Amino acid sequence: MKKYRLVIFDWDGTLMNSEARIVDALQLAAKECGLPVLSAHESKQIIGLALDKAVLTLYPELAQDSARLVAMCEAYTQNFLEQSSVEMQPFDGAEALLFNLRQRGVKLAIATGKSRKGLNQVLLECGFGVYFDITRTPVESASKPDPMMLLQILEALAIPVEEAVMVGDTTFDMEMAQNCGMDRIALSHGVHQMALLAAYQPVAQLDSLHELNDWLSQAVIS
Repeated sequence: MKKYRLVIFDWDGTLMNSEARIVDALQLAAKECGLPVLSAHESKQIIGLALDKAVLTLYPELAQDSARLVAMCEAYTQNFLEQSSVEMQPFDGAEALLFNLRQRGVKLAIATGKSRKGLNQVLLECGFGVYFDITRTPVESASKPDPMMLLQILEALAIPVEEAVMVGDTTFDMEMAQNCGMDRIALSHGVHQMALLAAYQPVAQLDSLHELNDWLSQAVIS
């Protein structure tokens, strides 16, 4: 089995169970902005994309109305960070997984569609920031599935692509990794169904962070 020196995680739907909070914030923002309130199923499909790209995917008509697009993005951010009453928690086993990997000397990173402000706030709130060597968001990079975030992480840590693996729950994660030739691990507990993720030929298809912990214990350099 290949041995990895770097594990890169998506955030929402992979380490953090935030789907319901994201959907609630999107629906609240749409209502405030006079846009159709989409179903939870429709809304959650864009989790993982940069915010502006996500909003345009849900509401393509805003491509012709930049002011309303900005208003929707700002309303979402406000609702997600301050107004939504929906709680979110890390998936079971998240901190044990990160702790175990750090103890073995593995480099850890995040590549997320969240804004820099949103990621910094949630890392501070849950205390997970101490585990990561580097994090990347679309604010300083490009939205998934563009591989720029992964390429920036590899360059910053001086680790070749064959010694890194991307862990995610969406096709955006899988395609991003595929686009730069990086191995990928698919998790079923997030947004997209495993049947969709499997099309990207992940090296592992797992159902929980506990399974991921067991799998990586045999697949990382220590």
